[in-house]
Amino acid sequence: WVQISMGCNSKCAYCIVPAVRGREVSRRPGEIVAEVTRLAGEGVREITLLGQNVNSWGRDLAPDLRTDFGELLRACDAVGRIERIRFTSPHPKDFRPPVIAAMAECGAVCEHVHLPLQSGSTRVLKRMRRTYSRERYLRLAGELRAAVPDLAFGTDIIVGFPGETDEDFEQTLEVVEEVRYDSAFTFIFSPRRGTEAATMPGQVPDEVKHERVERLIEVVQRIAAERNAERVGRVEEVLVEGPSRTDPSLLRGRTRRNTTVNFAGSAEPGDLVPVTIEGSTSTTLRGTQHVAVAA
Repeated sequence: WVQISMGCNSKCAYCIVPAVRGREVSRRPGEIVAEVTRLAGEGVREITLLGQNVNSWGRDLAPDLRTDFGELLRACDAVGRIERIRFTSPHPKDFRPPVIAAMAECGAVCEHVHLPLQSGSTRVLKRMRRTYSRERYLRLAGELRAAVPDLAFGTDIIVGFPGETDEDFEQTLEVVEEVRYDSAFTFIFSPRRGTEAATMPGQVPDEVKHERVERLIEVVQRIAAERNAERVGRVEEVLVEGPSRTDPSLLRGRTRRNTTVNFAGSAEPGDLVPVTIEGSTSTTLRGTQHVAVAA
């Protein structure tokens, strides 16, 4: 994990981070690249660039330095021995073409993006102060998929935000069906003292929130299972992490698309190995280390 910024300039109605951590402060690019270079020298193969809103990194450095997150991705990609680069979390409102281009063109940047939705209803998004609409989010998802065809999508979704109607919730399910997320963190809204949302009218009853989140989880898990089933028969590059948590006789690792794989094979943590995918669930893949046959 490489911290690239602290704080946040957004004013989401449910979030306490700006009040606690203050406005966004970006680390300078030379300092970040020096840390990545040091990590590479210590044997690190994968880094995750971390910030409350990574997409807006660097804007506060102007006018002294004019740069953007796309340039930072390219600078990290140029560091030798770093095989994989991820980043979290981006904000849809700041996901601009230079970042999408860097994702498509940088060999180390993984085919995986965590793109928080929060709600599929433009009306609820406005109440949340997310500053994008359902249509803008879907357009961005389409642009990302067009640029990186094998892209895996993760997301965050809040159920039961104040004022959320049955129709609003159905619109969220529609977006989940359209984007077809590979993974999702689902949350039941809970008031947090000091936030605007805590005192909003239209608080949703707990039983309604629980019924909605159960329906959402069912849809998310069905789609994730379908998406993972599409990987069966493929050979995936897996970065080995260690023994499987469920079966010590197997190894565990992750694909570039950030899916956990349990597999039979012989490798050490930190190795990159090809694995033939033989089975899947909604959250994991399983397989056998692929051994190339000499001609």
